[in-house]
Amino acid sequence: MGGQTDTSADGTIGADASASDIRADHWTLRLAPDWGVPYLRLARVDRPIGTWLLLFPCWWSFALAGAAQGTLPPWHYALLFAIGALLMRGAGCTYNDIVDRDFDAKVARTATRPIPSGQVTARQAVVFLGLQLLVAFVILLQFNATTIWLGVASLGLVFTYPFMKRITYWPQAWLGLTFNWGALVGWTSVTGDLAWPPVLLYLGGLAWTLGYDTIYAHQDKEDDALVGVKSTALKFGQATKAWLLLFYAVTLAFFGAAGWAVGLAWPFDLGLAGVALHFAWQIRGLDIDRPDDCLAKFRANRFVGWILLAGITAAGLIAA
Repeated sequence: MGGQTDTSADGTIGADASASDIRADHWTLRLAPDWGVPYLRLARVDRPIGTWLLLFPCWWSFALAGAAQGTLPPWHYALLFAIGALLMRGAGCTYNDIVDRDFDAKVARTATRPIPSGQVTARQAVVFLGLQLLVAFVILLQFNATTIWLGVASLGLVFTYPFMKRITYWPQAWLGLTFNWGALVGWTSVTGDLAWPPVLLYLGGLAWTLGYDTIYAHQDKEDDALVGVKSTALKFGQATKAWLLLFYAVTLAFFGAAGWAVGLAWPFDLGLAGVALHFAWQIRGLDIDRPDDCLAKFRANRFVGWILLAGITAAGLIAA
């Protein structure tokens, strides 16, 4: 990936075993009992960026709803969203690995994941998936009826996402629909009803995901082409930066519209400007032919989450 791609003696595709995405040094893996390590890896607990990217739309919308009402939303909801995001991200990754186990076995970066490497059987992974979904549902039951039904509805997106890369070059769009569902749920947890501001936030999140996950997909473009799966990275190729500029411009437009729709004060504008600067840094410095740089730029999107959250929260404090 990012260089010469070979097929190894064991049938995996990739440069070498160092391409693995397993992080053996993560503190959660060091502290966990031996039997639990494969399950933590299956849920990607050692790679928390996905949890952050799933959580931030919840927190943005939760804070936005509080600002719209001129009150501080219940603080413990933020904690419930964090636990729920950890569980649902883990459940999504577990399901994805069950569905993709044959593809993962052929790619060096994923061949050492728990299922293709034999550390966890497919049946054990299904049981683990069920446990994560059960606990996540208990968390969901702490909210109002609208939020509960919205949360349940998201499962349709979660369970169909892994198949998108088999049929379209735009699986990143489906991921955006899935990962930003919290922009709707966060709002309804406070207000009990949907409105235009969370919908605008959701659409902005969709465009944001199209950007950051296209960057992420460039890590695997050679391997994806060889095993027959599709991505926006393969579709855009050398035109990727132009597409990123479009996606991030649309992101800013919808985020701005969501904040302005509820009349957020000037700190929100500062936060939006900070996000714009971060996007410019990403696009300017990105090297799509260096997997390590693609991963670094992808992970840097957690700062987008914090910057926008700071802007919304500060504006909400003024409103309260």
